[in-house]
Amino acid sequence: MPGPDITRPKSSRAAIFLLKCVIRAGATVAVLAQPFSAQRPPVLAILQQSSQSKPAPSPSPQQPPQPPPQRDDGTYVIRKNVDEVMLHATVIDSKQRMVTDLDRSAFTVLEDGKPQTIVSFRHEDIPVAMGIVIDNSGSMREKRAKVNQAALNLVRSSNPQDEIFVVNFNDEYYLDQDFTNDLLKLKEALEKIDAKGGTALYEAVVASAEHLKKNGRLERKVLFVVTDGEDNASRESLEQAVKQLQEENGPSVYAIGILGNEEHPKRARRALEIVAQRTGGLAFFPKTLDEVDEISRQVAHDIRNQYTIGYQPSNPRSSGGFRTIRVEAKSRAHGKMEVRTKSGYYAGAQPVASGAK
Repeated sequence: MPGPDITRPKSSRAAIFLLKCVIRAGATVAVLAQPFSAQRPPVLAILQQSSQSKPAPSPSPQQPPQPPPQRDDGTYVIRKNVDEVMLHATVIDSKQRMVTDLDRSAFTVLEDGKPQTIVSFRHEDIPVAMGIVIDNSGSMREKRAKVNQAALNLVRSSNPQDEIFVVNFNDEYYLDQDFTNDLLKLKEALEKIDAKGGTALYEAVVASAEHLKKNGRLERKVLFVVTDGEDNASRESLEQAVKQLQEENGPSVYAIGILGNEEHPKRARRALEIVAQRTGGLAFFPKTLDEVDEISRQVAHDIRNQYTIGYQPSNPRSSGGFRTIRVEAKSRAHGKMEVRTKSGYYAGAQPVASGAK
């Protein structure tokens, strides 16, 4: 049965829930909502989806299959179990220009060094489920206005059918707006600025990825992360966070590090580069705050122009373990090309994939 609504009540900022995902080998996944002061609500356990994404009941063997749910905009959201790994790939040429005119035959997918059979291929602007995850620590106070504007411009440049949520984080992390494409609601969530405390970056990113996985209805998943410092408050390590992000059907992470006054800029930069590279995203490090807005538009352009490639792994999922991925593209018209996608994944149970029709 679905868990309670985890959005923050509009009348008060006191009702804050910590979406904490504890994932270990052979352990049960638990998402906890904890109080942070005596004025906040009692401890709750959220073990399934939020009430905003309640799944339709599965038909019994005696019942005919039910049609997919229809959204208000007339599109259908389809869910089905698939034995297929989905990759979202960006291709650039030797001059760092995006290549957008390749067909299926141009691509080769290798898992653990072995060629795989491509069973599906698309190159179109399909909607994404996106989490906007913004640093709300004390050092961000003077930066949030321009960061918020950049985040909103990312939304404006996106597909109208994208579904987006907002997480603000400092020592803790708060789901200030659940999935929506309402620009006004997203703006209100971004303006819930209470810049103070430290930076629990890894925990916020892992919790946001788990929210995408459990409650995102769309196949493509993205996290857009902005921070100005090194993680100094998470109980997760960088390695633990990356491992959880690399689970099947995990999101691509696009990160902006505003690290001008950071005490350990090299360490903070390296962490964001690792998270982005291993998930198929990008990390940006603007020299000035004014560059953030243009970067957000670049992220939108990258997301809108990806290839979606599906393959059935020759090594069954049931064998588990980490699988490395490499995708190659060849075309006489473009010469040497580089394909950016996730570097691998941890095989597990078959994911529930979804997409708009």
